[in-house]
Amino acid sequence: MKKFSEMETFQRVYQPAIEDVIDKDFYLKGQWAESVFKNTHPILLELGCGKGEYTINLAILEPDKNYIGIDIKGARMWKGAKTANEKELNNVAFLRTRIEFIESFFCEGEIDEIWITFPDPQLKKRRNKKRLTGSIFLNHYRTFLKDKGIVHLKTDNNVLFNYTCELAKYNKLEILNSTDDVYNSKLLDEKLSIKTSYEKLFLKEGSNINYISFQLAYETVIRELPEK
Repeated sequence: MKKFSEMETFQRVYQPAIEDVIDKDFYLKGQWAESVFKNTHPILLELGCGKGEYTINLAILEPDKNYIGIDIKGARMWKGAKTANEKELNNVAFLRTRIEFIESFFCEGEIDEIWITFPDPQLKKRRNKKRLTGSIFLNHYRTFLKDKGIVHLKTDNNVLFNYTCELAKYNKLEILNSTDDVYNSKLLDEKLSIKTSYEKLFLKEGSNINYISFQLAYETVIRELPEK
């Protein structure tokens, strides 16, 4: 409760009630650049941002871009929000909400890229509907991503990675980069070198880290993979 109270005092932290976003638009929809960041720089999202480690580090690496970390668990998000305020990172915001409501927050073409880092792979049978790289969510993202905006997935889970690769190919999406071993690939750069606390644990356990980025065209309705 102390963390939730402190979150209310941080700049650029938004915690709308569920009734404020179900079947209605959040008041900042279409206004993030003007009202929150007060510039015209590109806006990128990190979905399921957890403690906000990736959001913070990406924002530090790219001060000419704006980043919004999104998660439902405010106690974890508190750490990233506190860091952003202490470091006076004016290109960082945090939004506590469920990803299911994301269309209530952003308008067509408002977002340039999406990062999804180490999400729940939803491995139980028929959990495709809950995967953040599944067809349902990709169709949500299409409504507010710029045409051919980029989606990044970084995950330790091979099932989720292979599923996402197959889904992108099935829908003829433009795959920009893909590797099943980030740290032994030519793709490794400052952004992919960022390690969350979860990733450090996965690496310590000997897990490989997968990465794929692809473009999401506005006109392309994403179809789910046929059931096997």
